[in-house]
Amino acid sequence: MATASGHSSAIRAKKVIGTNVKDPAGNKIGSIEDIVLDKKSNAIMFAVVGFGGFLGMAEKYHPIPWSALDYQEGKNAYVVSYTKEQLQAAPAGSIDELTREDGIETRDETYQYYNAPRYWEGNTLR
Repeated sequence: MATASGHSSAIRAKKVIGTNVKDPAGNKIGSIEDIVLDKKSNAIMFAVVGFGGFLGMAEKYHPIPWSALDYQEGKNAYVVSYTKEQLQAAPAGSIDELTREDGIETRDETYQYYNAPRYWEGNTLR
């Protein structure tokens, strides 16, 4: 089934990883470094956005609820309604830290910070 933008609802992870993430004004914030899956609920737990640093050094990794990412074909990027400053203040860590203990602590902290619908509580869109 196609989305409103004409894309199918299926997308390969390798097409998502490396895609730019921009703020509503079109400024590049970072790019998607990884996608963390919730094997128990068959949902995407969060996307990991990397920004800051130079040539991969001192880069910070920020989990963002998948539902907060809106792919806009004209911008060839995912657009979030958050500013770079909001993202900088958000939960962050290395990818290993973000996925420690099955990523549950990071997931809960992330969804609370962004006040995002909790897919694991049922009756919410994934």
